[in-house]
Amino acid sequence: MGHNPLPWATESERPAAPCYCGKSGCVETFLSVAGLARDYRSRTARHLTAQEIALAAAGGDRCAQECLTVYQDRLARSLAVVINLLDPDVIVLGGGLSNMVQLYAGLAALVGNYTFSDGIDTPIVRAAHGDSSGVRGAAWLWSTASPT
Repeated sequence: MGHNPLPWATESERPAAPCYCGKSGCVETFLSVAGLARDYRSRTARHLTAQEIALAAAGGDRCAQECLTVYQDRLARSLAVVINLLDPDVIVLGGGLSNMVQLYAGLAALVGNYTFSDGIDTPIVRAAHGDSSGVRGAAWLWSTASPT
């Protein structure tokens, strides 16, 4: 879903940053490590990594906290579209930012604000093996593939 437009984009989110796919406003440009760092840099003119932003937020940096709040709202909007369209049994988040435990606090309630429902019961969980989940899955598929 990374190369679909950010749902319910606000005026402050337009015009959106260009994406490497050639379009602009893709979810990927907002919900990536680079997107979080760009958001923080646009507010402070300081260059921090996503991990440094998370640490700054935990240390009381109001701007870093605001960036994470905005990030969480963007994530909620994006996940709501998935739930509205597919009604999945579970949503598993992967990638580097999925390791930020603070992003999960209150996320379901935020998603509920954007779904076409009175509430959601779709669990939103971190990938069991963190950043390595995709690689592990690919290795498993490779090892179980029948020779041709």
